[in-house]
Amino acid sequence: MRGEILGVERRRFRRDEDKLEIVMSVGIDRATVTQVAQRHEVTRQQIYAWRHDLKKKGLWTPNAGALFYPLDMPVMAEVPAAQSAAADTSPPIAVELRLRCGHRLHFDSTIDPAAPTSLIRAVDGA
Repeated sequence: MRGEILGVERRRFRRDEDKLEIVMSVGIDRATVTQVAQRHEVTRQQIYAWRHDLKKKGLWTPNAGALFYPLDMPVMAEVPAAQSAAADTSPPIAVELRLRCGHRLHFDSTIDPAAPTSLIRAVDGA
């Protein structure tokens, strides 16, 4: 049996912050573990090992929750309900909220500001 040496094997040292970033990129834009591993030139097993190691160190939890980004939603508590419909002549804006787990929530800007929190908790609990 004849074998060829294609290159020098090298070990890379990655900081915990780098490992955490790679592990957390799984699921974003529906990226699978295999796709993330190929993108960062590591094996799938390495990503699973990093998950286990980071979880043991307390740096990563699978249910860490969603990231919240500020939205420009008008506060309706100061304006009476009868006047709010007449005062707001702009059409509602479509909002898409992407959760870390890969789920997406779609709603418009006229939704009650407390409702997205309830939706996120419902999706995380499912």
